Amino acid sequence: MGGTAVGVSLPFSSQEARMNEHIDYLRDKANRLSLSPGVYLMKDKTGKIIYVGKAKALKNRVTSYFRHDANHNAKTLKLIENIADFDFIVCPSELDALVLECSLIKLHKPKYNILLKDDKGYNYIKVSRGAYPRISYALNTNDPDADYLGPFTSGFTVKQAVEEVNTIFMLPTCNRRFPMDIGKERPCLNMHIKKCMGVCRGKISSEEYRKIIDEALDYLKTGSQRSVEQLTEEMNEAAENLEFEKAAKLRDRIQAITRLKNSQKIFDYKTDDYDIVALAQNVSLASVAVVKYRGGRLIDKENFFIGDEYDPGSMRRDFLLSYYPDREDIPKEIYIDEEFEDMELVTQLLREKAGHALKFVVPQRGQGLSQIVLAKNNASEYLALKVGRTAKEINALEDLRDLLGLEKIPLIIESYDMSNFGEDGRVGGMIVYRNGRPFKPGYRRFNIRDVVGINDYASMQEVLRRRMQRYLDGDEGFMPLPDLILLDGGEGHVAAVSEVFAQMGINVPLFGLVKDSKHRTRAIAKEGGEIAISANKPLFKLLTNIQDEVHRFSITFQRVKHKQKTYALELTEVPGIGQAKAQALMKAFRTKQEMKAADPAQLRAAAKISEEKAQELYRFIQERF
Repeated sequence: MGGTAVGVSLPFSSQEARMNEHIDYLRDKANRLSLSPGVYLMKDKTGKIIYVGKAKALKNRVTSYFRHDANHNAKTLKLIENIADFDFIVCPSELDALVLECSLIKLHKPKYNILLKDDKGYNYIKVSRGAYPRISYALNTNDPDADYLGPFTSGFTVKQAVEEVNTIFMLPTCNRRFPMDIGKERPCLNMHIKKCMGVCRGKISSEEYRKIIDEALDYLKTGSQRSVEQLTEEMNEAAENLEFEKAAKLRDRIQAITRLKNSQKIFDYKTDDYDIVALAQNVSLASVAVVKYRGGRLIDKENFFIGDEYDPGSMRRDFLLSYYPDREDIPKEIYIDEEFEDMELVTQLLREKAGHALKFVVPQRGQGLSQIVLAKNNASEYLALKVGRTAKEINALEDLRDLLGLEKIPLIIESYDMSNFGEDGRVGGMIVYRNGRPFKPGYRRFNIRDVVGINDYASMQEVLRRRMQRYLDGDEGFMPLPDLILLDGGEGHVAAVSEVFAQMGINVPLFGLVKDSKHRTRAIAKEGGEIAISANKPLFKLLTNIQDEVHRFSITFQRVKHKQKTYALELTEVPGIGQAKAQALMKAFRTKQEMKAADPAQLRAAAKISEEKAQELYRFIQERF
């Protein structure tokens, strides 16, 4: 991993507390398992199965849950807290264990295994009645004055089919009502760009329009190939009968179908049937998108939520084992965004289930990679609706994890900047980003106390040392540790703070943000070099926003301190008001307005001065402030 990460682990007692009272029993039982492949079943205190897992060697896998120093993710920690006992089944091979794992997950539906929730529902193609019917998408059949095709399980497919048929047959999609609105207004843009036949002009009879609707419905029912063949016959017949205008319209319709079909064929591989699977992660949720191509054509898209985000490789494996084994339409090729755990075993299992050759492909370039990006964007958009973030924000955090080689998506990011204005105006600012957005309750300010002179490296060391000491002392205002720290500075700042982390035993990925001559974020600094970021716009925007925000926060604090010092110097012009009393007044009344609104008694109490001095101070403030 790039940057700096020096090891530290929680005390043994803290880890024990995060597990459960059965830990000694569970650890002892796990140590007595064999090294055979098999399946293990974790149970809660009621005996209910809450997790099913597969192991190449049962002892090694099960004991890993109960080790003192195991670095478990959040999902595994939740699981461990609820394990009261476990059972196991020894299998002849790892493949047999994988098959049994799939079967037991479907049978018991354990709480901590992936349980897929998709966006499937009932979807219909609606055909209105009347002289000029419309074809549209519907979620129900509650309109008595319409006919319906369906139900269909894929809303994506239905919407795509409706859009396609309206485009090919140039059907109106506006809000005008026919024949009532015929001739009342000028034709809209759709007619001029040949996306609508222009019923509003009054030149298309109801009978002619209904014939086109019948052809459109036949297209929906029989598919593009059958429609092209039928339309070609009609075009040739019209040409023979010298009906050239009709033949030209039919020719245009055939060309529209062909163009749409060709535009759907994305890349020309050995098979025209393939799926594309991509994962998006954010906070405690993950989303998987499955985009399906059959006959070289995009026919469907499915989205699934996966709760309790954990290791991406394991999530991909678990999803594929939950999604594919019981399906009848497993394609020969499945394109996936990254390699995953047990890839060869899962391939072997799905080959046996499908009854034909099958392979997973991880595209690295070209059109295949473009389609992976498309699927990932679908997953991100779907996840964005759930977590209240934009897809660009979700993708930016994933890109940041990948670019820096982090173990997980940086949910909590802290950034630091120093601001100097003379010897007494040196401050440090700490900001916090959570889930890609500013978390202002976590912002902190630091006065530089121990560093003599202007020394950015030493000042940064002081601020980070004090911040981490507050964490080690158990200060809840400085918990938890962030997933990533970004310093406003280059390689020198990273090296300086790395020394502090090594001394304190702190394990947090640490990088710097480097600006160019125009004060724009240019690169990410690490020990030993820099990482360019300008090529990725969402990530570039995220890092620029972080660097701009920490600079704004730090400079604002520095200016406040400078103003306070100026106010304090003015107050010392009053006889009997020294620097200490001026500071006491500034602490009691944070702004000039507050101080000017105070009466002599309040000023006397704050500065601990006589009534006579308080009256003199009051007159001075009223005249000067």
